[in-house]
Amino acid sequence: MSPLAFLRDNARFLSAGVVLTLNSSFGQTFFISIFAAQIMTEFALSPGQWGLLYTLGTAASAVVMFWAGALTDHFRARTLAWFVMPGLALTCVAMGANRSIMGLLLIVFFLRFLGQGMIFQLAMVSMARWFAGRRGLALSITAMGFWLGQAAIPVLFAALLLIFNWHHLWYASAVFLMICFPLVLWLLNQERTPQSVTEETQSVGIDGRHWTRVEVVRSRFFWMLLPLLLGPPAWGTALFFQQVHIADVKGWPLVEYLALIPVMTLVSVIVTLITGALIDRFGSGRLLQVFPLTWVLGFLMLGFADSLSFAFAAFVVFGMATGMQASLITAFWAEYFGTRHIGAIKATSASIMVFGSAIGPGISGALIDLGYVFPDQMFGIAIYFLISMGLVWTTVNAAAERLPSKIDIKRA
Repeated sequence: MSPLAFLRDNARFLSAGVVLTLNSSFGQTFFISIFAAQIMTEFALSPGQWGLLYTLGTAASAVVMFWAGALTDHFRARTLAWFVMPGLALTCVAMGANRSIMGLLLIVFFLRFLGQGMIFQLAMVSMARWFAGRRGLALSITAMGFWLGQAAIPVLFAALLLIFNWHHLWYASAVFLMICFPLVLWLLNQERTPQSVTEETQSVGIDGRHWTRVEVVRSRFFWMLLPLLLGPPAWGTALFFQQVHIADVKGWPLVEYLALIPVMTLVSVIVTLITGALIDRFGSGRLLQVFPLTWVLGFLMLGFADSLSFAFAAFVVFGMATGMQASLITAFWAEYFGTRHIGAIKATSASIMVFGSAIGPGISGALIDLGYVFPDQMFGIAIYFLISMGLVWTTVNAAAERLPSKIDIKRA
């Protein structure tokens, strides 16, 4: 089936994925960080204190996500959407109305759990399970909603902050979610249940079988991949979380610095689509081996940047990194560990990545309070990704020899 025919025949399911990932924006750091200055002022928080609160709320959501994400193995995405989308809308309303520190902590927890966690989980797990031959393309298309949100929402809301009270913008976010909610229900009206996906449509992983979550977590493959799972969400989140600080340290106007985000997003969209095609053609493992290098280059370039034009080049590289990440990790779990338990396995990965997004702002904020500005921290982050790249390279080489295709070739 050609890509155009695939898109035509599966437009309804793919559209549901795009709308879901778009609505995940309201729980993503790139959205929440827009209001960092207003939140810190209203609640009298330092960057380190705000980072710590954000870390605690996000880390708690990671723990809950570990168990709740596995629900996608047992319930339809449409059923879970009834709880997730209205819940996120109510959380946005709560953010607009909240006036207490404890309330802020609870709100951060629900924003991260429902927005960054569950909505994204619904979309990506569904694509990984429903599609095999075109899994990479399906995951890439679904990620377009996220990139659309990342490109448009920060610039739009930064401009609206000049006109409207920041509390009111959170109410507007809730309205947008509830407008999209019935659309998602309609798009998923003919959705298949997880149990209805037959054995023939499922794909096996290493050693020609479906791995359970317990087996994955106990394997050495998982622990060798752990630094890479933590790295992009931790330091990518910190990159967005500290965007006001970065612009201030570098002496760049905030609006001009934020204008680089759509550039990154445009590159991400292009690279996401290319990555999806490459996954379908060559598999996810080889791409995963070179993936950390994009983060190394991006952080080194931005750390050295002394002008917005140099920062522009760094954001192009960050766009390559985030574009590869959008579909690569989920495709890797499905290809190497099978699809029968993909919901539980992806939930484990998601909880680790959510936890990573918790520690990034906390660590970077604490170091800023100690006098280490974030641009200086970027050089240490680049070294971290180099180490994770070495671990991934070794792991994928070992695991690839045990994939069904390799086993069949040896037997032949």
